[in-house]
Parts: sequence; C-alpha cells; structure tokens
Amino acid sequence: MKCPHCLVEFHAEFRINPLKDDNDGSWYIQSCTCANPKCLKGVLYLVNGDCRYNNHGGYTLGKIISNRLIYPKGSNRPPVPTQVTKEVADDYTEACLVLTDSPKASAALSRRCLQNLLLDKAGVKKGDLAVQIQTLLDSGKLPSHLEEDIDAVRNIGNFAAHPNKSKSTGEILEVEPHEAEWNLDVLESLFDFYYVQPEKARARKAALNAKLNDSGKPPMK
Repeated sequence: MKCPHCLVEFHAEFRINPLKDDNDGSWYIQSCTCANPKCLKGVLYLVNGDCRYNNHGGYTLGKIISNRLIYPKGSNRPPVPTQVTKEVADDYTEACLVLTDSPKASAALSRRCLQNLLLDKAGVKKGDLAVQIQTLLDSGKLPSHLEEDIDAVRNIGNFAAHPNKSKSTGEILEVEPHEAEWNLDVLESLFDFYYVQPEKARARKAALNAKLNDSGKPPMK
C-alpha cells in the first residue's frame, strides 16, 4: 500500500482490533505502521464487516462492508502540481479529501474540476460539460489515452449528480469508490498534459535560447 503520510509504497502488516457490534454489523479498527524509516507513522482504518479469530492470536477480516481511512485524515494522492490554477487545484484537493467518506461527492467535485480545467486550458466555451468534452475531442488536440478516459469523468459525475436506476433491478446506481478514484487519475493526467509539460517545455526552450544568445546565434522559433 501507499502510506497516506509520506506517499511511499510499503508492504503493510495490519493489526485488527474489535470495537463493537450494532445494527449495521461488526466494527473494527485496522491499523499498521509505515515501514519507511523516515516516516514510521501509524495508519488507522474504521472497518465494518466480518472478522474471525485466527490461529496466530489475532483477527482476520472476512467480508468487508466498508473500510474508511480515519487517520491521517487526508488523501494518499500526490499534491497538486504548483502550475495548476488555484480554482482547479481547490476542487481537485476537495475531491481527494472526501473520496473515502463519499465517492458520490468526490465524483461531483471531479466533474466540476474538469469543467474549470477545460475552461482554463482547452479553449472551450461555457456551457454543458458533454458539449465541451465533445468539442475538445473533435479538435484532435488530446493524446488517444486521454481521449479514452476524459469522458469517464462526465459519465461518473452524472451518476453523482442525477439519480440513475438499473434497468435490471430498478435500484439507484451509486458511484463506486473505484470509479471516483478513476476520475482523480484522469485529472492527474490532464494536469500533467495541460500544466506541467508545457511549463517544462518553456523552461527548456528558455535555457537553450539563453545559450544560443550567449554564442551569438539566433533563438529558437
């Protein structure tokens, strides 16, 4: 797993402590300590599910109904690149923070984040997000892997914003945690494409032009 404190990957050895039973089932604290010697901080999850006593003097989780990170209270995702504008960064950060508490809220914030990003960087007009995305796709300015992913943010965001029922069961279709996480992955890729890489390219060009100028040669066009 990735430590939510230091973001370093490590093999987690979890300890499980029963709390209580109620009408929602059995509750446990699942804990581990980051193995990174520069961190060594604790990580705590509140788990609702089945648990059984094992032969090693501890507990083993069975079916998990919910598993929520309670310490540290935050996100285990990388920080937003400094090049990203504050309005876009704020929406993304909030989408990350509420992910474990409400995938639906996270997906809705991701959808808003995408819309603000497209207005800021993709040259689309204000209006419906579906139209904005189609305009961008028609422009051919996105790499193919981003074209395949970007519409997922809109569709998952629609599940978050509007009640959609399953045709087979009639039940409301909720946003799944992995879907909300996918939104954040797509946004990270868009941050790199629209903000980080252009800034790196500008810095490289400026450095080369300075060298060309120093040697008496004309700058790059």
